[in-house]
Amino acid sequence: MKNYNLKLKIFRFCIVIFTFAFCILNLSEANAQQVSLAISPPLIQTVIKPGKAILIAYSLENSGDPTILTARVVSFEPKDNFGNIRLKDRAEGPVRFSLDNAELSLDQPFFLKTKASEQLLLRIRVPEGAPEGDYYYSLLAETTPAIGREGIGSAQAKATIAANILVTISHSGTIEIKPKIVLFQLLSKMKWKIFDSLTEVPLVLVLENQGKNLIRPEGKITLRGLLGTSADYEIVPKNILAESQRLVQATPSAEFSKQPISLALSGFFLGPYKLSANINFGENSPNIFASTSFFAFPFKLVAGIILVTIITVFIIKRFSADED
Repeated sequence: MKNYNLKLKIFRFCIVIFTFAFCILNLSEANAQQVSLAISPPLIQTVIKPGKAILIAYSLENSGDPTILTARVVSFEPKDNFGNIRLKDRAEGPVRFSLDNAELSLDQPFFLKTKASEQLLLRIRVPEGAPEGDYYYSLLAETTPAIGREGIGSAQAKATIAANILVTISHSGTIEIKPKIVLFQLLSKMKWKIFDSLTEVPLVLVLENQGKNLIRPEGKITLRGLLGTSADYEIVPKNILAESQRLVQATPSAEFSKQPISLALSGFFLGPYKLSANINFGENSPNIFASTSFFAFPFKLVAGIILVTIITVFIIKRFSADED
């Protein structure tokens, strides 16, 4: 009888533990909110005269669970020369932002159901007397944790989606273009830019925008070798923000390289080669140039042939000696 009571207690204890674990798992799944947001257009680039305003219609879509969102505008600045940016805490500069929606305002939360969308009518206004130049902003849509009965935010996934806004303030509508090539260099372990014929030849091209307005480079990098052979690589046009530098890439893209480079040359190279860059920034803009050179020789292939030759001669002599 004692054994029966002991087994019954153990059985009840296991049931309690199992029930508790089941409740905890289900509670975690219930509280884990899936967030999937999309906003379009993702990028706006505009030139505005002082005293003027424009209206941009954004579409905000929610493919995840129902959520509470807050829309706000903050400034951003270049973070590095790879195109990354750093968001600030608030909107800086003379540009003013507001929503023309009847029931929505910036910095005020609103509810968005699953598979629903909301149009955000963002008015961008430049007051009279605003100084000329570029001002960079991001329209953010951030999820806001719901407040429970006790005033505590629930444990929900938090997400932020952004759409960048590049505003150029100009009285005449003209853009200042002041580019400079600060680096056009081959990455070589050897001092004299000598490469093995079978290895990748990495090239780095960094541009600096010394003006007050963003620029967008176009052009090509040309490779010339022996007997007049040549190959062109088109530059990928990407914005370079005012008073910043950026690593410029050319096709075929070098994005998947293990190191940050502009172009990865591959193939079998032999002899001297010259690389030149010819870059422009649209119609009636200045062209800028740069050049460099390298020499390629099949060191590994020649070393392999020499090694095989030595081993072959040694084996032949060894067999000849054994026969004698």
